[in-house]
Amino acid sequence: MSFKNIFCSLILLVLISCKTEQHFNEKKLQIAFIADVHLQDVFAKFEDNNYQGIKNPVTGEYANIRTMNAQLHSTRIFNENYFAFLEALNDIVKRGIKQIVLPGDFSDDGQPVHVRGLRKILNEYSQKHGISFFVTTGNHDVVRPFSQDAAKTDFLGKYGKEQIISSSKNFDKTKSELEPIITSDIKNWGYKETIQEMRDFGFFPKKTDLYWETPFSNYSYEHYNFEEAQKESVLEKRTYLIKNTNLYLPDASYVVEPIKGIWLLAIDANAYVPNEKLSGQPDNPHDFSGANTGYNNVLIYKSHLLNWVKKVSAEAKQKGKILIAFSHYPMVEFNDNASPELKQLFGADKMQLQRVPDEEVAQQFADAGIQIHFGGHMHINDTGVRTSTKGNTLFNIQTPSLAAYMPAYKILTIHSDSELEVETVVIGKVPKFNSLFPFYEEEYAHLQNNKSDHIWNKEILKAKDYAAFTNWHLKELVRLRFLPEDFPAEFLKSIVNLSGKDLLLINKNALEIDKDLKSNAVVVSDFESWTGFDMIFDFYRLKSADELAVSEIGKKRLKEYELVCRQLKKSNNPKQILWAEIFSKTMNGEPSDHFIIDLKNNKIDNLSVK
Repeated sequence: MSFKNIFCSLILLVLISCKTEQHFNEKKLQIAFIADVHLQDVFAKFEDNNYQGIKNPVTGEYANIRTMNAQLHSTRIFNENYFAFLEALNDIVKRGIKQIVLPGDFSDDGQPVHVRGLRKILNEYSQKHGISFFVTTGNHDVVRPFSQDAAKTDFLGKYGKEQIISSSKNFDKTKSELEPIITSDIKNWGYKETIQEMRDFGFFPKKTDLYWETPFSNYSYEHYNFEEAQKESVLEKRTYLIKNTNLYLPDASYVVEPIKGIWLLAIDANAYVPNEKLSGQPDNPHDFSGANTGYNNVLIYKSHLLNWVKKVSAEAKQKGKILIAFSHYPMVEFNDNASPELKQLFGADKMQLQRVPDEEVAQQFADAGIQIHFGGHMHINDTGVRTSTKGNTLFNIQTPSLAAYMPAYKILTIHSDSELEVETVVIGKVPKFNSLFPFYEEEYAHLQNNKSDHIWNKEILKAKDYAAFTNWHLKELVRLRFLPEDFPAEFLKSIVNLSGKDLLLINKNALEIDKDLKSNAVVVSDFESWTGFDMIFDFYRLKSADELAVSEIGKKRLKEYELVCRQLKKSNNPKQILWAEIFSKTMNGEPSDHFIIDLKNNKIDNLSVK
């Protein structure tokens, strides 16, 4: 064979190989998960009020935003996450992913203006890019089961002052710096209104679905047809009796087969606890508490869901379907198994410990057949694994929020019915993320003029990108809220201002410390560059972002924390011992950045670069 023929043959082989690889990639099934979007449509207009918001002194655009002060006292950003959400969607479009799941808290607080704004965005991406969205409810989407009046006192108004916007005239006007704005667009919608507005995103069947059902459907997979599913999907037929009452509430759970062989199981885990004394009025939102506790109350008040999940899981297995479950709330403990120590040190009502699911939750759902579940709610990046006494394993993937540190979403790649890859994508660079900063300059000047207490740090306005902005958000949140509200005062005083060196030498065991330092190639002076506050802040970074925070903190600093924890565990102070235990566990969780789950052998393997 001539050189020319050999060359042509090689080219042909390369082309065939590329074509085959391209074909494989096209067939690769990927699903993106974006949790806790908390969309506030900063450019929306009210339908019943001409108020446009305030004019940006740089761009001239009108915007309706919350104050920076409000953002830095909240576990979520209110304004800039609008741009981060669009950037995440654009990133997903570039990757060619066509299925997107939103596991709850897709809105700010279920306000008409923001739910409508989200629907418009999702419709645009559906129509332009052929993306299918599947959503479920969170505690911020349906604050109470029925619509209720609401007000926000912390919108940013003219001259940098706080602006009240309310759906009712009945509120405390004594704190009003500006004339309040009244609009029904700021009320909290209930199930009826929210589900109707978001109907095209999983809550109701579509003709393109291969299958769709709810816990209340009475048809079978074999005899499924769209018309019957439509009849069964009306909200009036999707209700359950609340324990110890004669009241019925809606349940928006569903399972859908958008692609042959894949079942997406959307669990509506909003469980509203009735008051001891009920009003006797129909559809009274004030007869119930909020739903932020999650699965601990599901087991009590929505036991029908567990039975349905068992049925769906069994059918999926029997029919050879890959079952991917998602809901707003975690099914597995999310503090790297440090919850008992956190409870001892901080108290059961601190550190959001009331949201930690009981071990029974993981046991019950693992035995019900759930192997992989994507949750949100906590605004953290985490992986939890539990194996029940019967030998069933549940992998709980906590999806980070784009409205908090570290802003990211998850991609699930389905390689086979037993091999699933999970990758975390950080949305660090966001166009226009700082376009609202001129507003905050005015707010800061106003707060300074009023000599406001605990004024926020203006350095946040120098953030180079969105990731840095969320880092600043967390740092200020720790300073302004978490330290004064969560930390025991005496314990905080005992460590917050100490240097790393002070913490290292707390036991004055020079020989042992010297040995530790030598074996880890560090010196005492390395510990002088940081304080107890830095350690606390990095604890929150690890708690929020897990593996995603490692590169920002640095492996050298983490090694220093490890050595300090080793010494604190030998302290005579029980609180310092608990703190060391908590910190150590927080540094050593399951893989949470990029990993493979083997459902057949119940294994998880880290793919992240060490």
